[in-house]
Amino acid sequence: MEIDELERTIRKEESISLSEAFPALMRKVYLWMTLALAISGVTAYGVANSPALLQAIYSNSLVFFGIIIAELVMVWKIAGSVWKENRSLTTTTLMFVIFSALNGATLAYIFAMFSTTAIVKTFLVSTTTFAATAAFGYFTRRDLTKLGGILLMALIGLIIAGLVNMFIASSTMDLMVSALGVLIFVGLTAWDSQRIKVQLAMAPDLSESSQKIALAGALSLYLDFINLFLYLLRFFGNSDN
Repeated sequence: MEIDELERTIRKEESISLSEAFPALMRKVYLWMTLALAISGVTAYGVANSPALLQAIYSNSLVFFGIIIAELVMVWKIAGSVWKENRSLTTTTLMFVIFSALNGATLAYIFAMFSTTAIVKTFLVSTTTFAATAAFGYFTRRDLTKLGGILLMALIGLIIAGLVNMFIASSTMDLMVSALGVLIFVGLTAWDSQRIKVQLAMAPDLSESSQKIALAGALSLYLDFINLFLYLLRFFGNSDN
């Protein structure tokens, strides 16, 4: 059965039949996501307070882009672990932890550019927005499948617009890109929340395969939150520079 058919089925209240493993798997999604955010936050703060680490990462383009490439590879491998029976849950979880730490290291710059008050304020706004949007995606009976394709195309456009603005440095365009980024990741949060619910509702047990699906879901929501936070920081952050 195609995933959109599963989604339509799950939305009919009278025909919902969740597996016994579903509640535990959903808890794991948000537990892993929260753990990843905590690791990234602690790592970012630690690197930001270490001049040696800051210099090693940001003054050496080879190191910086090496970390970015490593992150992209790990995202690809974590997502692909769902279909790799020979890749254990322990290995996948370890990759997720390492990815969270590396991503935290590349986010250390926000502590140098923005005040602690601005970061905390933006984090609270991001958390509230994320929670509301994820809840909408989880509880709505609307089929958001088509929305996902539109948002992914919009995300490609967002990346291109961001790259173009690196060269023209337009403050107006930067504001537009930031607003579009917030809208896109709000939508992706709702879409991912619904998609994860559908996938885990069909998981028959707490096997490694099912838990790897939950871990991949946690990665998706983690990325949604981080990007939502970064785009909102452009609005709520007070630059110290």
